[in-house]
Amino acid sequence: MLAPRVNAVLVVGGKYHDMDFARLELLKLLAEHPRIRTTVLPDYGDGDALTAADMLVTYTVDRVPDEATAARLRDWVAGGKRWFALHGTNSILKWSKADKAWAAPRTSPTFMDTLGSQFLAHPPIAPYTVEVTQPDHPLVAGIEPFEADDELYLSALYPPFQTLLHTRWSGQAELFVDRDWSSDEPRPVMYLKKLGDGEVLYLTLGHARGHYDMQPLMPEYPEIERGSWKTPAFYELLRRGLSWAGRLGDD
Repeated sequence: MLAPRVNAVLVVGGKYHDMDFARLELLKLLAEHPRIRTTVLPDYGDGDALTAADMLVTYTVDRVPDEATAARLRDWVAGGKRWFALHGTNSILKWSKADKAWAAPRTSPTFMDTLGSQFLAHPPIAPYTVEVTQPDHPLVAGIEPFEADDELYLSALYPPFQTLLHTRWSGQAELFVDRDWSSDEPRPVMYLKKLGDGEVLYLTLGHARGHYDMQPLMPEYPEIERGSWKTPAFYELLRRGLSWAGRLGDD
């Protein structure tokens, strides 16, 4: 007898990133599991589809649900489901003319509290070392520290959660309203947040940008950026996260 089907929803959409690249890579990884059948959505508008899923995977930038749908998602997780959130899922972006910098409006409190964080800023993209915080945890066991050439997320945090990977950085994130990050403390890169009988797994890595992805701010972005998608450790973390979200074990 076949093992039961796992219904996944993959939400990919938003601004200033190569969503086509990320969507395709995630679909290829999901397709490694014959039990997973995936519905792809561009945003959080279909609350019924989101809460009918067995597992949720998101790679979004400046895309958030309304408060009613956010509350449904929170209840869905608390009821025993698992959500694997990637990169900019926790972002809201608004250009502040007064500050001449990007702001992060706190307009989606339920969504961000469910995720466990809200993106506020990042320094210029440059390699940084990702350290393993909980080396005995199955999601990161055997992963050695690695260099990530990625956006280093500086976020408002909404614990409690269990940090699995972290990095350290302090300084000024000049392109953002929340620019002062002078405190030297660990910055979570991957963490688990329990909600009732379910959990959210958040991994901040995964920046990707192509030549056309900064329109209309600029007609052509000068280079193709693939961030941690160039790093084998990142793909291993993705595979483990997807297996965790679908409760696939050794499948």
